[in-house]
Amino acid sequence: MTRLLSGVALGAAALAAILFLPHAALRVLACLVAALAAHEYLHVLHQDGRPPRAWPVLLLVALVAWWMSAPGRGDVLALLLLGLGWLAIEAVFGGVTVERAAARFLAPWYIGMPLGMLAAVHAIGGRMAALLLIATIVVSDSAQYYAGRWLGRRPLAPAISPHKTVEGAIGGAVLATLFIAIAGPRVLPAADAASLALVGLAMVALGICGDLFESRLKRVAGVKDSSALIPGHGGILDRIDALLFATPAFYLYLQA
Repeated sequence: MTRLLSGVALGAAALAAILFLPHAALRVLACLVAALAAHEYLHVLHQDGRPPRAWPVLLLVALVAWWMSAPGRGDVLALLLLGLGWLAIEAVFGGVTVERAAARFLAPWYIGMPLGMLAAVHAIGGRMAALLLIATIVVSDSAQYYAGRWLGRRPLAPAISPHKTVEGAIGGAVLATLFIAIAGPRVLPAADAASLALVGLAMVALGICGDLFESRLKRVAGVKDSSALIPGHGGILDRIDALLFATPAFYLYLQA
């Protein structure tokens, strides 16, 4: 019951934010969510010891989210150079290993960039486009779960996520692709069903990769959830793992 109630509350809050918040407020919200998710990412990353200071990474994550949330803002070279500079400082002067510094450097691009792109989708395509993106991932995740329970026989990635199956992935791909191909033209009248089906298939594949990527992070760290922030669901990162990988595909589709 706790999981159901918190899930409904979370979904209602996300729906209200997309439908009623102006774009400027949504950009701020994207930065806050990105910073919280990045904090969870760093917590998972540093399970094996005392973490270096987190605030520079969180600041860069929020900065990348803010920059990418502006419509038409696709040049991230300056932010990339800033991040590379901080990576060098951590590795040379901060006593952080190159591997760990590189993993910390990933946070702005793994978390900040796609959440900024989600807010940009809201500005470029409108509220319904942002909802279409999120709904496609929800349909994919739900279809994967139920198809996996009913038909699942062959594990997809047993060493990372034992419960994911090939049959579940196929079910998610089929239903989510059908969903975006049917609903998409009503939200984006200039788009055709065939191109939407292709981007939907790419989103499902990337979403599965995002889910497995976060599962791999947690398995290496030896933790079940990224945090206990959302009762019954874990942390923010646990809820948006597929969305983080899928959003750039839809963003680039709108920009094309």
